[in-house]
Amino acid sequence: MQVSPLTKKKLNNFRRIKRGYWSFILLSLMLILSLFAEFLINSKALVVKYQGDYFFPVVSRVYLGTEFGQTNASEVDYRQLKLTFEQAEGDDFVLMPIVPWDPYEQDFSGDYPPNAPNAQSKHYLGTDIIGRDILARLVYGFRIAMGFALLAMAASYAIGVAVGCAMGFLGGKFDLFVQRFIEIWSMVPFLYVIMILVSIVQPSFTLFVAINVMFGWMGITWYMRTMTYKEVAREYVTAAKALGASNARIVFNHILPNTMVMVVTLAPFTIAANITALTALDYLGLGLMPPTPSWGELLQQGKSNLDSPWIVASVVTAIVAVLVMVTFIGEAVRAAFDPKKFTRYV
Repeated sequence: MQVSPLTKKKLNNFRRIKRGYWSFILLSLMLILSLFAEFLINSKALVVKYQGDYFFPVVSRVYLGTEFGQTNASEVDYRQLKLTFEQAEGDDFVLMPIVPWDPYEQDFSGDYPPNAPNAQSKHYLGTDIIGRDILARLVYGFRIAMGFALLAMAASYAIGVAVGCAMGFLGGKFDLFVQRFIEIWSMVPFLYVIMILVSIVQPSFTLFVAINVMFGWMGITWYMRTMTYKEVAREYVTAAKALGASNARIVFNHILPNTMVMVVTLAPFTIAANITALTALDYLGLGLMPPTPSWGELLQQGKSNLDSPWIVASVVTAIVAVLVMVTFIGEAVRAAFDPKKFTRYV
C-alpha cells in the first residue's frame, strides 16, 4: 500500500518528538513480550531432556512426575526436577523460564508471606499476601489491562465513528433522534450498572468489555458528528456529489480519511482511561474474579499492607509508568497530526 507524502510527513513529525516516539517503542515491546509471557514467566519448563528424549511442557500436555522418574503421580514440579537432575550430574536437564513462577502459584517454602524481593528464590519483586509472585501477576495483569483497553477502544470507536458519521452526513431527524438518545443514555450511572450486573452474573473479561463499550462509544460520536458536518460542507464533497458519487463512496473514500485524525489523536487517551477504569473497578472489588491477575487487586493489597512496601511500590510504579508512556504517545500523536501545531516539542 502506497503511503501518501502527507502521511509520511506526519510520521516523521511523530519520530521527531522523542519522548512520544520512544514511549511508543517501549510500550509496543512490553505488549509483545506480554503476549509471550508463558515463555518468560511460568512454572512449567521450556525444555526437559530426560533419557535422551526432549519434552516441551510449556506448549504441550501436562506431564506427571512418574514420567520423569519421580514418585508423585500429580503434575511434575519442574523446579524440583531441575534440582534433581543437577544433583545427579547426568545428561538430563530442565530449562526454566526467567521467572519460574506462574501468577496463580503460591509459595510457602520460606517465611510466611508476604515475602520481600529475593533473587535466590526467583521472586524478584517479592510475593503478595498469599505467596504469589508479584512480578508474574504484574506482567499477566498488564496483558489483561492492555487487552481490555485495546478491545474496548476498538469496539467503542467502531460504533462511535459509524454513528457519528451517519449523524453528520444524514442530519435531519436521524441526527436529532440520535442526539436525544445519547443525552438520555449518558445519564445512566455507569457504576450502578456495573454493581447491578456483577450482583446478577459472574464478572468476566467479556462482560467488562461489553459494559465499557456500552458507555464508551458516545464520546467519539460527538467529535465525528462535528467533523463530518464540517467535511460535508466542503467543496470536494459537493464536487463528488455533482459527479454522481454514491453516498457510501463519499463517506468511505472522502469523509472518513479526512476525519481519522481525530480517532488517531484520541486513541491513546482512551487507552489510558480504559486501563484506569479496569484498575479502579478491581481496586473496589467490582472487577475481575479472583484469582485473575489484576493491578487493582495488587493495589488494594498494597494499601492494606503498607508494612510490605514492595507490593504497593511495584504496582504503583507499573501503573504510573504505563500511563505516562501512553500520555506521551498521545501528546506526540496530537502534535504530529495537528496541522496548526499550536504546541512545539523539543
